[in-house]
Amino acid sequence: MPLALATLGLPGTPLDQLVGLAADHGWHGLELRCASDQPIRLQLDPGQRQHAARTFARAGIVPLTLASYIGVAAPGPDGPVVEDLLAHLRLAADLGCRHLRVFPHGGPGAIGAADARAVYRLREVAGQATLLGVRVLVETHDSHRSATALAGMLDQVGRPAVGAVWDLLHTWLADETPTGACRSLAPHLGYVQVKDVASATDLTPLALGDGVLPIAECLRLLPRQSWVAWEYEAPWHPRAAPLTPRLRAGADYLTRLRSA
Repeated sequence: MPLALATLGLPGTPLDQLVGLAADHGWHGLELRCASDQPIRLQLDPGQRQHAARTFARAGIVPLTLASYIGVAAPGPDGPVVEDLLAHLRLAADLGCRHLRVFPHGGPGAIGAADARAVYRLREVAGQATLLGVRVLVETHDSHRSATALAGMLDQVGRPAVGAVWDLLHTWLADETPTGACRSLAPHLGYVQVKDVASATDLTPLALGDGVLPIAECLRLLPRQSWVAWEYEAPWHPRAAPLTPRLRAGADYLTRLRSA
C-alpha cells in the first residue's frame, strides 16, 4: 500500500524539504497543495516546473496529486472554470502528477443543477486530461460530501479521465459507512484520503488512530495497491499540534493497519 502525504499540513515548507521529510519518514508520494503562497503554484515558470519534477525524481518520491481549489460545480459561467482546469492540468503534467484534485463547491440550490454544471465542465476537459496523462479526481466534499451524491454526478460524466478522491472524514460526516461509501465510489475511485478527529463537532486534526474515524475499516476495503494519503488540516485549525513529529508514527500506523 503506497502512502502519500498531503503538504497541506506543512504550509510554506520549501519543496526540497517536503520531499526530504517524506522520504525520511516512510512516505512514498506527495499530494501537493497548489496555492499562490505555496511552493507549488500556477505561476511557476517552465524552468521551475522542470526543477520541481527533477526534485521528485531524484528523491524517488511520487508527485501523486496536484491539489487545487477549483469548484467544478460552482455557480457561475463555465468558461473560467474550464480555463482554470486546463491550466492546472498543464501544471500537473509538467510536474509529473498522476492526478488533479478538485472540489464540487456546488453551492445552494438543487443538486441536479450543480451536477449539470460539473458534468459539462468535466467533459470539456476530459479529452485534454487523457492526452496529458492526468486524471481529474473530484473529492467527497461540501455539496457532494456523500459518496452517493458524488458517484451520481460522476456516473453522468462517464469519462475514464474523471474520478473520485474519497475523503473519509466527509463521508463519515454524511453518515455513510465505509462499506457503503466504498461501494458507491468503487467504479470511480482514484485513492483515499484519511485523517483523524475527536468528534463531528471538533475537527481539529489528531494523530492517526487517536480519534474516531473508521480508518482501519476503510483500509480493509481497498485493493492492495491503492494509494492512501494523510491530510492533516493544520492551516484551518490553529490548535493543531505540529505535523512533522508525527510523520513517522503516521506512516507506521497505516502500514500496520494494512498488514493486519
